[in-house]
Amino acid sequence: MIRWPGSLRARLLVSLLAAILLTALAQGWTAYRTARLEADQLFDIQMRQMAMSLRAGLHSRMPGGTGALPNDEDHDQSEGIGFVLQVWSADGIRVYQSSARVALPDRAVLGFSDVRAEGSDYRVFSLQTPLQVIQVAQDMAIRREMAGTLALRTVAPIAVMAPVLMLLAWWVVSASLVPVARVGRQLAQRQAEDLTPVGETDLPDEIRPLVRELNLLLARVRQAFDAQTHFVADAAHELRSPLAALQLQAQGLQRAADGPAREQAVQRLTAGIERASRLVEQLLALARQQASAASGAPMQVLDLAALVREVVAEAASSGAGLPAGIDLGLVQADDGQIKGYDEALRVLCRNLLDNALKYKPAPGRVDLAVLRCGERLLLRIDDSGPGIPEAERAHVLDRFVRLPGQEATGSGLGLAIVKAIADLHGATLSLTTSPTLGGLRVELGCALFEGTRLGPSAA
Repeated sequence: MIRWPGSLRARLLVSLLAAILLTALAQGWTAYRTARLEADQLFDIQMRQMAMSLRAGLHSRMPGGTGALPNDEDHDQSEGIGFVLQVWSADGIRVYQSSARVALPDRAVLGFSDVRAEGSDYRVFSLQTPLQVIQVAQDMAIRREMAGTLALRTVAPIAVMAPVLMLLAWWVVSASLVPVARVGRQLAQRQAEDLTPVGETDLPDEIRPLVRELNLLLARVRQAFDAQTHFVADAAHELRSPLAALQLQAQGLQRAADGPAREQAVQRLTAGIERASRLVEQLLALARQQASAASGAPMQVLDLAALVREVVAEAASSGAGLPAGIDLGLVQADDGQIKGYDEALRVLCRNLLDNALKYKPAPGRVDLAVLRCGERLLLRIDDSGPGIPEAERAHVLDRFVRLPGQEATGSGLGLAIVKAIADLHGATLSLTTSPTLGGLRVELGCALFEGTRLGPSAA
C-alpha cells in the first residue's frame, strides 16, 4: 500500500511530477511508434515511386531492345539508403542487378512483401510490366535505423520539455504555498496571549476558509478570555462589600450585651449570609452560562410551554416562598418547540420570575405567556410593579448594575444572566412597559424548531 507523505507540498510535488513523467513517457512512446509507422509508410511510397519511374524508361536487354539502365549515380544513391534494384525479363532472366552482394529470390510476389536474403531481412516491392519485372528492395536494418532516427528527433523535444515542466511545477507549487508557510510562521512566533486575527492576504481560496474559521475561533477565545477577566475583576469587587458587611455583623454579634441585641445581630448576620450566598449563586450561574457559550455543546429540542409551566408551578408552590397577595399565572401557552439548553432556560425563567416577584409590592399580578408569532416563539412576562425607567433599560442588562433603592436587595446579576442565556440561544430580549399591567414587560423571542406542530392551547 502506497503511503502518502504528510507534507501538502510533498504530496503536490509527487503527484504533479509523477503525472508529468508518466505523461511524457506515454507521449514519447506514442510519438516514437507513430514516427516509426510514418517512416515505414514513407519508405514504402519511395520504393513504389522508384519502381514506377523505372517502368517508364527501362527496357530489357533483349535483342533489338533499346533503352537505358540505371546509371552509376542512381546506383550509388540507392546503395547509400539501402535500396537494391533488380530487373527481370519476361522469360525470367535477370537483366539488371544493382548489388552483386545481394540476390533477391527468383520468384517475386507482386506488391509488397518481406523476404530474407543473404542473412538479412528485406522489404521488397515488385512491379510487373509487359516486358519485365522490376524489384526494389530495402534492407530492414537500415530502414529501422533511419526510422528510429526520425522517431528520436520527434521524441527529443518531449524529453527536453519534461524536465522543464517538472521544474516549473516545483516552482509553482512552492510559490503557491508561500502564504501558507507565512501563516504557519505567524502562529509559531505568537505569544500565548496574542489572539489577534491571522492575515488572509494572498491566501489561496482553498486555504482562506480554514484561516477564516481559525480567526473566528481566536475571536471566540478572546471574547471568552476577556469575559473571564472582567468577571473575575467584577466578582472580586462585588464580593468585597458583602464579606466586609458579614465581618462587621459578626463583630456586632460578639459585642451584643443582652438577649434582644444578640437576636437582632443574629438576624442581620443571617440576612447578610443569605445575600452573600445569593450573590455567589448568581456568580456561579453566570460563569456556567459563559462556559456553556464557549463549549459549543449540542442543544436539545425543548417544549418551551411545558418548561415554563414547570417553573411557574415551582414558584407557586409553598416551598418557593411566593409572596402573599401576588397573583401568578400562565395566561397562554402556544405549542412550539425550540432548540436550546434545558437547565439554562430554566435559570432564565426563574431569574425573570424572581425579578418580577421581588420588586413588586403586594397585592400585585404577574402574567406569563408563550405565544407563537410566525416562525418565532415568544416568552412574555408582565408585572404590575414599578417597572424600569426607559433610560435605565439598556444598562440593567449589564453585570452588577442595580437601580436606585435596590442596592441592599439585589446582586445586579439576574438580568445579566438572562442576557447571557438569550445570547447563547440566539434569542432576542426586550424590556418595555406592560400595556396591560402597567409595570415591566420582558419578551424573549426564539426561533421555532422545524417540524413544530401548529395550534395554540390555553393554560
